[in-house]
Amino acid sequence: MVAAELARHHDAVACLGVVIRGGTPHFEYVASEVAKGVGQAAFSASCAVTFGVLTCDTVEQAVDRAGVKSGNKGADAAVACLEMANLHARLPGKKK
Repeated sequence: MVAAELARHHDAVACLGVVIRGGTPHFEYVASEVAKGVGQAAFSASCAVTFGVLTCDTVEQAVDRAGVKSGNKGADAAVACLEMANLHARLPGKKK
């Protein structure tokens, strides 16, 4: 809902976050609904909306993927968002 609302007022929205697995199947539901919600926002938006939500088994894995060992997945998603916004602006019929 927030991504969809932000997309109404901005040229790009990068959805960043992490869902960390716990001891219940709740992780599966939350991760699925996050992906579905961001996807719906992207589909209906008139701007770039990218998905940069990590799904990790542990806090350590999340930290590693957020810039320690495995690159910075959030930064990668933000760069992809900017690239998509630039591409979107170049599509026919868009104001320059």
